[in-house]
Amino acid sequence: MLKQLLARKTDFSDANDESHGPSLRRTLGPWGITALGIGAVIGTGIFVVTGQAAADHAGPAVLISFILAAVCSGFTALCYAEFATLIPISGSSYSYAYATLGELVAWFIGWNMVLEYGISASAVAASWTGYFVSLLDHVGVHLPKALTEAPLAYTNGHLVATGHLLNLPAVAIVLALTWLCYVGIRESAGINLAMVALKVGLIIVVVVAGYRYVDPANWHPFIPAQQGPDKYGWAGIMRGAAMVFFAYIGFEATSTAAQECKNPQRDLPFGTLVSLVICTVLYLAMAAVLTGLISYTQLGTDEPVVTAIRAHPQLGWLRYVVEGGAMIGLSSVILVMIIAQPRIFMIMSRDGLLPKVFNRIHPRYRTPHLNTIITGVGIAILAAVFPLDLLANLTSMGTLIAFVAVCAGVLILRYTAPDLPRSFRVPGAWFVCSAGVLSCCALLYTMEWFNWLLMIGWTVIGLAIYFGYGMRHSRLRRGSALKSVNE
Repeated sequence: MLKQLLARKTDFSDANDESHGPSLRRTLGPWGITALGIGAVIGTGIFVVTGQAAADHAGPAVLISFILAAVCSGFTALCYAEFATLIPISGSSYSYAYATLGELVAWFIGWNMVLEYGISASAVAASWTGYFVSLLDHVGVHLPKALTEAPLAYTNGHLVATGHLLNLPAVAIVLALTWLCYVGIRESAGINLAMVALKVGLIIVVVVAGYRYVDPANWHPFIPAQQGPDKYGWAGIMRGAAMVFFAYIGFEATSTAAQECKNPQRDLPFGTLVSLVICTVLYLAMAAVLTGLISYTQLGTDEPVVTAIRAHPQLGWLRYVVEGGAMIGLSSVILVMIIAQPRIFMIMSRDGLLPKVFNRIHPRYRTPHLNTIITGVGIAILAAVFPLDLLANLTSMGTLIAFVAVCAGVLILRYTAPDLPRSFRVPGAWFVCSAGVLSCCALLYTMEWFNWLLMIGWTVIGLAIYFGYGMRHSRLRRGSALKSVNE
């Protein structure tokens, strides 16, 4: 058993053959991949989490929090870029772990990627509702809270009932985008490209217009005195970095589209790194303007950008721009996550670790259609029931664990397979990979105990599925058993 748990997959040629049914359609170039990365990243972080991290943890020094999270993500992005040239298939960090750390760790990473993509889409959908409701209120349409807020809230480390029914707008946007992902990657990518161009343009408008009304006094003190274990001071900056790390989740989603790239060895490194750089610049600009428009203590709302604009009547016209831009931006994040998660499940199913239903490709649309429906419905249910902050923290934890595996995996392959052709190599691999692992672990250390309890429960469920189904149906195990019999 131990031998199978540690068995590594070295042949990924089966991922692109037709034995599983129709193949995915290769339609994405370098800028299409870059747009997927920006589409996945720019969303809740810039429109929601920025204000909450400033108000609750870091103050104006949330800019430092963003830089720390960007450095951590940068180390990991370099590692993803090298792996993408070695293993250009849609399994992302799951496949990378399978090649370096063995089947059990690969399953653990793949299971945590449900947190990274599936649950993060639920978190973004929950925040989408805040701007949707604000826009309707602005035009005189008022929806009952019972249909726009989750029935559960996360307060002082505990889940409590709110008395509300469900977050209906979040369910509606998830199901609408699930249908779009069902009908094809070309249609989804085209709409995502349009949404990315529009939301980046709107963010630039907000930054340029808002900068004229920035009061530098709001940036002082830049690092407020510590008021609690994770509020202000350097402790608050680190906790803020762990929180805004959620804002960077998505740049690696480009790797899940490997089998839909025209030239994955060239396009994936380009799209991953360029999208991360663009998003970091936009985040820093928006964070600087927000904390300069009003005091950081007032930004802890569901729509902090609108809150900052309300404080300046001269910027009243921007409210429509912000609300519309936020809804478009958040929609593109949900869209990319719904694209990414089914493709992870598809690769895991082809390896035998999940049932074959996750591997079926639509003969006309060339998408994992049943898988997409299952994923979309699951995301909608989570968005309807659970609050944003709990979902965001769980997403960050799952992603950080996957990032640790990717950074460690690059270093392992440098020694176990040094002669493999690499069109992109991580510069200074010893330093970059080690720094990536340590920085991810440092952010994990700041997570609250309740999140760790949920993470343990999630892991137990995943291990039960693996030992109950995945291990017995593993294609790698069946191949090894057949080889032993023939010998």
